[in-house]
Amino acid sequence: MTDQPYDPRYQGYDPYQQQPQQQQPQQQWPGQQGYEDPHAAQQYTQQWQGQTWETQVHQPVPPAAPADTAYLPPQTPPAYGAYGNEPQPQPWQQTTPPAPAPEPFATDAPAPAAYGPATVAGNARITDAQRARLEGRSPIIDPGMQPAALTALLGVLLSATAAAGSYALLLPLIALQGVTAAGWFRLNGMWPARQGIALAFLGALVADVALLTAGRENGPAAILGTLGVWVLLSLVLQLRSHADPDERMYGLMAGVASAALAIIATGYLAADPEAVTVGAAAAAVAILARALPLPTPASLIVSLLAAAGAGIAMGGLTDFGAKGALLGAGAAVCALIGHRVAAYDYPSRFVHFTAGVALPLAAAAPVVWVLGRALA
Repeated sequence: MTDQPYDPRYQGYDPYQQQPQQQQPQQQWPGQQGYEDPHAAQQYTQQWQGQTWETQVHQPVPPAAPADTAYLPPQTPPAYGAYGNEPQPQPWQQTTPPAPAPEPFATDAPAPAAYGPATVAGNARITDAQRARLEGRSPIIDPGMQPAALTALLGVLLSATAAAGSYALLLPLIALQGVTAAGWFRLNGMWPARQGIALAFLGALVADVALLTAGRENGPAAILGTLGVWVLLSLVLQLRSHADPDERMYGLMAGVASAALAIIATGYLAADPEAVTVGAAAAAVAILARALPLPTPASLIVSLLAAAGAGIAMGGLTDFGAKGALLGAGAAVCALIGHRVAAYDYPSRFVHFTAGVALPLAAAAPVVWVLGRALA
């Protein structure tokens, strides 16, 4: 219903009885003056407006058919009375049943996935290694024969160029140091880490230059001095980072470890050339034997025996002789440790072709230097 303005002609008119009602005389209070003008009296007397009859009746508009995308039928808001507190019935309004919803079209699209109830804490993501442990599987995947073949090739290059001189040895050594720096960051899940890789590789180059400048007799001082400077440099760079404290600590550990492995590989330059010839060849043979499809205990034994045999064979070509077996076995132990580290926590193919290739030879460098000086 719509609200009609007050009109004296409709006062007392009952739309349902169609008969005029007799107006009641207005009550005057003592001291109140009468008013001649009926409109002026309306300004001071309280008038009650009843329900009026609309002079124009509009036919109800039938609701339109719902669109294909509609989910609910159209709803008509109820009409409210003059004071807006309760809906008033309209005699002319008829109740129209809602139109039935259209049937969905047959499509080949899959049904939406059903989601579970919402959680407050969420689901913490577990690593592949943790999932493997929960399922009773091993999180270790050893590098295959192809990375082992690359390791053997690089070891043979180190063994062959060591007898030609330090500058000839420098070429395969730089390749080993670069692959070591990149592989360690990828093994720790930090990729791309261009700044960390470049910093570690630069530290290895500085150690090479320092050793060539200071001489082979001052090799430990050149290597340890470069390593100490690079640890401080990595610490300063991480302190200037705007990352979270946990991420900065994780990056610092990865950067220091990568630089240390790349710089320690400079030990091939500091070691005796004949020791490099024996140790690098023995490490290469040990990694090839480790890649054979054998049980782990048998594979380890076969690798050590093969490395000792290679050490004896290469020792016959040098002054080490039979002592080459001990040197070859020591280099093989460190190479197998590096091989084991590169196989940890479900590494990717890129890890196998970087860390899996370089870590065995980089880990064997200190033993080659120490045993080479002890057995010479």
